[in-house]
Amino acid sequence: MTDLIPEAQFDNFFALFEQPVQFELSQDSLDQHLRLLQKRYHPDNVAKNLADETKAQQHSEQASAVINQAYQALSAPDSRAAYLLDMAGQAQTLENSIADLEFLEDAMELRIDLGEAIDSKDRPALEKLYPQVVQRLNHQSQRFNTTYQNEEWSAAIDATQKLKFLVKLDADITTGLDDIASAAQANDDDLYV
Repeated sequence: MTDLIPEAQFDNFFALFEQPVQFELSQDSLDQHLRLLQKRYHPDNVAKNLADETKAQQHSEQASAVINQAYQALSAPDSRAAYLLDMAGQAQTLENSIADLEFLEDAMELRIDLGEAIDSKDRPALEKLYPQVVQRLNHQSQRFNTTYQNEEWSAAIDATQKLKFLVKLDADITTGLDDIASAAQANDDDLYV
């Protein structure tokens, strides 16, 4: 039997991906480990290691599900922060509402601007919003990292809640830009029909 990752490592996403237990991670390293794990736990490779083909398939499917879940948790700053808080036993109040009225007002303005830009398919407006959101994401990421390291749990939880909102906003901007680009591509394709 070839060396398989011990089952215990599936309990710790950082260990599974051979990453230090910290907020700052290398996306390239995560991507590289994802490919290695997917290859190692591919049904064809697992079947070679286990005599029972049904059991091998089930083992491969379970491993793949955990690997994908771990990758999703570690690759995004909001879910990575939430996972770290959970590991520290501090995630109980993550689902509470954000109490920072200044942040909520700013967030509402960003959300309105985003909605208007998407509705009007205004690419320059979306491109203007993007660095604003990235700057806020970077700020909250740094804030989480500092407060997590200092075990300032309420501030780390607050930063994580804000990261969740900002990651969603970032994804919506990217989707809006992609939709506009796809529509432009479709219109260009019509010229060659």
